[in-house]
Amino acid sequence: MNTLQTLQQRLGYQFQNMQLLIEALTHKSHKQPYNNERLEFLGDAVLDLVVGEYLYKRFPKFDEGDLSKMRASLVNEDGFTLLANHLHLGEHIFLSNAEENNRGRTKSSLLANAFEAVMGAIYLESGLESVRNITVELLELIHQDISLDSLFKDYKTSLQELTQAHYGITPDYQLIASHGPDHQKEFEIAAIIDGKRYASAMGKSKKHAQQEAAKIALDILSKELR
Repeated sequence: MNTLQTLQQRLGYQFQNMQLLIEALTHKSHKQPYNNERLEFLGDAVLDLVVGEYLYKRFPKFDEGDLSKMRASLVNEDGFTLLANHLHLGEHIFLSNAEENNRGRTKSSLLANAFEAVMGAIYLESGLESVRNITVELLELIHQDISLDSLFKDYKTSLQELTQAHYGITPDYQLIASHGPDHQKEFEIAAIIDGKRYASAMGKSKKHAQQEAAKIALDILSKELR
């Protein structure tokens, strides 16, 4: 229970019904009479509403198309994984030994689902306002500049522009390894610039892993060129 207390402190929310939190953190592989899939379903719907309302109020001049694109970029597996990692949620998920050995605590799908489930549990216990307060605070901590440009940044293009301008070359991306079963494959991609490996990253698709590697390499290279 002490570790769950730490999680609640990070959330800024104290559960009255601890079993509800435990259920929200229980993956189906843990083989209990309950798991977090129903709470995940509920949390997904609640977060869709909360984030939609937040964007509607924050960007009064944006049309439906722009608001939908921004919400889609935040309300997805990658977006929720960022929030889950900020909370160190992976430390608290109840998994089977097999799933843990298969790097379950770092899987985007498990982290995102657990985050949705926790928000669903908070909604059931305390209502929409509690979920809204926690979610908005997390969003503004993680995304300090929420805008169309920041949410749709193409790191591969930015890195290519930088390397062409300074070195006259373009980055290469190499597949280092792949992990997991075919239906849950994760890929590790390295960003190579002028023969030097600048960064590597994991992703649930090669495209996503390339973007993450490019993001890290872009940060490193930008600092080198200052």
